[in-house]
Amino acid sequence: MSVWNPLRLLDLAAIDLLRDETSVISILEYLPTELFPPLFILAFYGRHSEALKAMVQAWPFVRLPLGGLMQTPHRGTLRAVLDGVDVLVAQQGRPRRCKLQVLDLRNTGQHFWRMWSGSNYHVHSSSMMAPVAEDRSRTKQPLALLEVFVELHLKESNLDEFLIYLIRWVEQRKGSIHLCCKKLRIITMPTENIKEVLSRVQLDCIQEVQVNCTWHLSTLAVFAPLLGQMSNVQRLLLSPILVSAFEELEQQHVVQITSQFLRLHHLRDLHMESPSFLEGCLDQMLSCLKTPLDNLSITNCLFTESDVTHLSQCPNISQLKGLDLSGVTLTDFSPELLPVLLEKVTATLQELDLDLCGIMDPQLEAILPALSHCSQLRTFSMCGNLLSMAIMEKLLRHTSGLLSLSQELYPAPRESYSPQGDFHPERLLQLQVGLLKILRDLGRPRTIWISSSPCPYCGENTFYHPEPVVYSYNTLPSWYSA
Repeated sequence: MSVWNPLRLLDLAAIDLLRDETSVISILEYLPTELFPPLFILAFYGRHSEALKAMVQAWPFVRLPLGGLMQTPHRGTLRAVLDGVDVLVAQQGRPRRCKLQVLDLRNTGQHFWRMWSGSNYHVHSSSMMAPVAEDRSRTKQPLALLEVFVELHLKESNLDEFLIYLIRWVEQRKGSIHLCCKKLRIITMPTENIKEVLSRVQLDCIQEVQVNCTWHLSTLAVFAPLLGQMSNVQRLLLSPILVSAFEELEQQHVVQITSQFLRLHHLRDLHMESPSFLEGCLDQMLSCLKTPLDNLSITNCLFTESDVTHLSQCPNISQLKGLDLSGVTLTDFSPELLPVLLEKVTATLQELDLDLCGIMDPQLEAILPALSHCSQLRTFSMCGNLLSMAIMEKLLRHTSGLLSLSQELYPAPRESYSPQGDFHPERLLQLQVGLLKILRDLGRPRTIWISSSPCPYCGENTFYHPEPVVYSYNTLPSWYSA
């Protein structure tokens, strides 16, 4: 049987008011604050342009989270809101009730609309001030009359109509309106178009940059000066960068790129996939870091011995919570370097990823003492390396005292393969029995995942994912037989 949910008296009153937009405009001066959001929602979805324009001019909150209502941007309703902003900007003084400082067009603010359009009316409106303070906490420039926050996902050769309209509107109101975004994501777009868009944006508002497309090193060098202006960036993610054979020119690009890190005073997370241009000159980037990093990910590239030496000596990696060196061969230089690197982060490290690093028994044995002191370690992955059953037993014993360690991903032991590199699942099942006995001997509940994908011999995926090895005092896995 269906349940009938009748409209509240508040909704009925708002609907009746909106039948005559003039009446709405006339009562805004006296309308209780808690009635603004539900009335605004009905005016927005009903596309009552004049009412929207007037309500913006009397908005009693610091932030208007319009993006929370715009599942599909509608140019007419957006224009009505922006017309209301235009009136505010043109006025010498604000209307008595209006507190609007931030127009937020990001897909946020659902909590705000639910709170004020439902039954929870007891949250004081000053709570709406906190996000604004957060947005501006790192901005040193004078505040504009109004800030407009957007999400910038640059993913096409041409900008969508909504963003073009907004950028043109902001461009015509320089000095009065600041266009801001916290997160910039570049998927596919010509460099000139990127520069054109970012020339309209307050770059020091950006806190996260993701480049999710493959660029040439010369393209990254062109983008680098813009990155240097994003002085409040906290998280930077770069996808693979292609390098040509013109070494002298490429070195000039490397300097242009790494020097910009001197201006990133708040960088905490750095993720670089296949940064081949850093081979042999990692120290150029590390020496430009201004603050300690929380997370460092440099994957699928080649390191020289000097690179690893500089990495282990860098003062700004001593507080790392996450370290990902997957796909970086760590066996072509002195075996003492990796233990030195881990010893610097034993007090803080929570995630360690050493997949496909070419690690064999001697290299793993060298890092076990430092690894056993990583008391905060939660996740440890070593898939795709070639390890014997004997060294895996040592690994399990050295890490048995890491009580925070809850996710462990290890390769199938070397004995699971034939001398020709063929994987034998039945051998792995036998070895798992041995691993379970080791866990039972250590006496602490624990789950470890063993995977033969990818194969450490040839690098090909075998897609074999057996059940985890679980020791939890009483339960035994389905494959176990005493």
